[in-house]
Amino acid sequence: MMDGLLPAEVRVVEVFHDPPGLPLLGAEAEQVRRAVDKRRREYTTVRWCARRALAGLGVGPVPIPRGERGAPQWPDRIVGSMTHCQGYRAAAVARDTDLRALGIDAEEHLPLPDGVLGLVASEGERAHLAELARPRPDVHWDRLLFSAKESVYKAWFPLTRRWLGHEEAELAFAVDGTFTARVLLRDPAVPAEGFTGRWAVDGVLAATVVTVPPTAPARGWTRSLRATRPGSRGV
Repeated sequence: MMDGLLPAEVRVVEVFHDPPGLPLLGAEAEQVRRAVDKRRREYTTVRWCARRALAGLGVGPVPIPRGERGAPQWPDRIVGSMTHCQGYRAAAVARDTDLRALGIDAEEHLPLPDGVLGLVASEGERAHLAELARPRPDVHWDRLLFSAKESVYKAWFPLTRRWLGHEEAELAFAVDGTFTARVLLRDPAVPAEGFTGRWAVDGVLAATVVTVPPTAPARGWTRSLRATRPGSRGV
């Protein structure tokens, strides 16, 4: 699913189950030593996906522990992103000469729980989603918006080392499978034009990706995403 959304220079591995007996490396085991079984399985499997993706770049195997704000700690000169949801795990990586940043997210393709949309979407975004539902009533646009904001944050944080809340990013979708995100926080590391991404829905999954090309001007403005269930920014 992710492979069709990402450029050729990105290596991506995705699975729909948790293979048994997967190892953890280095500090990874300590980070989930007290975790419940479900959390341990998703943490382990998504890192197995990441190591397989890194192998496609000739890197590893290496530990990928959680770092600041839960962000994965990638090897030098590598950018990447991970995601997991019910029945799905994926990791994508690229060399920093090919991309400056990368964010991926997958969610169950279901409506958001009651009350969540008001926390993550502006009034203008809610009106935009209502317009999109007319030509594409088959898409749960509220869930897709949440996923896209997660992908934006995962691309934003490695560039800025700053938090970004859901209410601080204005997203606009096109029915052709693309979206744009303008962010209202100024940061010299962020492209002035904001972020662009791609989206897809396939059965029970909704997926979004953001890629930041290596030639990015160093002055920009942006808007943010606060950690709100469902979904998780740290993996």
